[in-house]
Amino acid sequence: MIVFDGECVLCSGFFRFVLRHDRRAHFHFVIAQSELGTQMFHDLGLPTDDYQTNLVVTGDDVHGGIDSFAAVMAKLPRPWPMLSVARVLPEAVKSPLYGLIARNRYAIFGRAETCLIPSPDITARFIDGGIACPTPLAS
Repeated sequence: MIVFDGECVLCSGFFRFVLRHDRRAHFHFVIAQSELGTQMFHDLGLPTDDYQTNLVVTGDDVHGGIDSFAAVMAKLPRPWPMLSVARVLPEAVKSPLYGLIARNRYAIFGRAETCLIPSPDITARFIDGGIACPTPLAS
């Protein structure tokens, strides 16, 4: 399962990338701003006012930051698994790098001004309670 920021253009782009390449439908999705996504962040002690990490749940493991990216890449068909090598980067590199991108993601990539409204076939890939329109953005 991948929990992603529905307002983040970069995060939504990652979601679309996974949809395109996850031919076996291994991953299901949750928008962080949904009731389920917010509850998951809360249960993990993560802030629910700014979703600065994607969460990836594989079995009993919950991955965040660069490790979430690596966990997804490992499950996609070739050539993408080679990018899962990112998990072996030292924590002293991974955390600051991911944090820098996460803190600046709206400024660099933009913020969605409309809600993601998935088609029925894509809706089937979302966990129940995992779709929601993020809070309307201020004009």
